[in-house]
Amino acid sequence: MSKKVIHPRMILFVIWDVFSIAFVSYISLLLRFDGNIPTEYTSNMVHTVLPVVVCGVLVFYLFHLYKSLWEFASLTEMRNIVLGSLVASLLNIAVCVMTDNPMPKSSYFIFFLMLTAMTGGSRFLYRFLRSYKSKTATKNKEASHVMIIGAGEAGEKIAKEIMHSACIYKEVKCFIDDDSTKWNRSIHNIPVVGGRDAILEAVKKYEIQEIFIAMPSVSRKEMADILNICKQTKCQLKKLPGMYQFVNGDISISKFKDVEIQDLLGREPIKVNMDDIMGYVKDKVVMITGGGGSIGSELCRQIASKDPKQIIIVDVYENNAYDIQLELKHDYPNLKLETLIASVRDKGKVDDLFKKYHPDIVYHAAAHKHVPLMEDAPNEAIKNNVFGTLNVVKACDKYGTQKFILISTDKAVNPTNIMGATKRLCEMIIQTYNKKSKTDYVAVRFGNVLGSNGSVIPLFKKQIEQGGPVTVTHPDIIRFFMTIPEAVSLVLQAGAYAKGGEIFILDMGEPVKIADMARNLIRLSGYEPDVDIKIEYTGLRPGEKLYEEMLMKEEGMQTTPNKLIHIGKPIELDEEHFFLQLEKLYEAAYAETDQMRELVKQVVPTYHPEPVEG
Repeated sequence: MSKKVIHPRMILFVIWDVFSIAFVSYISLLLRFDGNIPTEYTSNMVHTVLPVVVCGVLVFYLFHLYKSLWEFASLTEMRNIVLGSLVASLLNIAVCVMTDNPMPKSSYFIFFLMLTAMTGGSRFLYRFLRSYKSKTATKNKEASHVMIIGAGEAGEKIAKEIMHSACIYKEVKCFIDDDSTKWNRSIHNIPVVGGRDAILEAVKKYEIQEIFIAMPSVSRKEMADILNICKQTKCQLKKLPGMYQFVNGDISISKFKDVEIQDLLGREPIKVNMDDIMGYVKDKVVMITGGGGSIGSELCRQIASKDPKQIIIVDVYENNAYDIQLELKHDYPNLKLETLIASVRDKGKVDDLFKKYHPDIVYHAAAHKHVPLMEDAPNEAIKNNVFGTLNVVKACDKYGTQKFILISTDKAVNPTNIMGATKRLCEMIIQTYNKKSKTDYVAVRFGNVLGSNGSVIPLFKKQIEQGGPVTVTHPDIIRFFMTIPEAVSLVLQAGAYAKGGEIFILDMGEPVKIADMARNLIRLSGYEPDVDIKIEYTGLRPGEKLYEEMLMKEEGMQTTPNKLIHIGKPIELDEEHFFLQLEKLYEAAYAETDQMRELVKQVVPTYHPEPVEG
């Protein structure tokens, strides 16, 4: 338990207030009688000054005038000074009346005014001196010039923090706000120079180095529009993450985050009412294969908050599994959690896990997903993705799992690479098994996930940090993008809709050009594309498409209550022949055949591999 420390500053303020109350008691009479105080009132003052001083100091203590950090004094502290002085003045009247030492009525009013001036003046003088000292220290350290976009309450708080802190070596030069009534006015003597159209000109005029976007309630589209202007500068960009910091009063420099590429997508984040749909995981044993990966770990986080009976993380990579295990134990100390290192390729191990834990729901995220690497190792893709999935599917059927949700990909549609073909095979497996099992087997198909392992964003960031070049395979290549939490929340909702056999397709919005994304990320890092950081086009990689499709033509389309989730109609296939083909694939994969693409083509007619050179 920490000890209370009496700061020397507090003692000085007490001493000053003792002097102020005594002095004001005298000066109020002196002013009332134009310098000639009658003897009887001098006597009355002498008899009452001590209890008046004691009462005044006690009142000031109760109004926190000795606890406030006066270098950050604001309207709250000013209100406390006025109220404290008013109460002290009323007690002065009470003491005079009760001790039969009355004073002229006008002197009481003068007492209140003078006391307010002396107590308030001393404290705000202290604030001014501290602020001046901070500014001097900042200027001596070559402060970074800052522009704040948003001249509202959030922007004002940030400006005030910068002004008053001796540890923040920044100087706010101007505000930007689209509200024209604020233009040509100032906040803390800092000018509001105009709306977003004035950003570029103001950056040059004030030699701005950093831009803080303090607009917690702005829409994603508005944010994207503003960032598209800001990215033309070489300024470092930071933004307040969201409205909840503003509502909670949690606004400070430390809460500002670097602007990320997803902020430029220009759409509102996908929101799912998880409370309405997550009842199906409450009190259930949930297994997540590949639970340490980018999608698997986010599944763990979102499911952990919905009171499952138990979460079982299965992953072959111990480092990833360990990281999410530590996080969940910290955030959910009462969660029943098992973290198991195992490969889904090990049929016996998978069977043992299901026999021991009997999961009610399985999210299958374990897979090799890196397209170029799988092109070089097609047999490994088949072993892990196809037969790893088959092992888990069979275990679900054997041990009575209620739901199995496969994490699939848009690359499964008319695949040109082996990774996409393996995912299409997985979809065929679950649709076939669903017809003969009590388990509801479904797949959820979506595109690229921003920030996930192996995605382009971490690669671009690394290349920018190294000074470039940033490599893009083709100037016209486009992809669908979604954030990890968005994708996972839709996966969970699709699981609620699952009746068995469906392939759920997530609406990824409008596709984005990878080259544009690279340029934007370079600008957000404070550089000029093709000037400071070069962009190089390396050519399409083996199995890579210029664009991805979300749905095969023959699958058709059904809707769900969530308009962002659609259902592809199952494709009919000869099941007996299909499983015979799977047996041949299994034997060929473990025989390390060099004909795997041709064999997969026989099973997946929509697979169109590119010819392998050499």
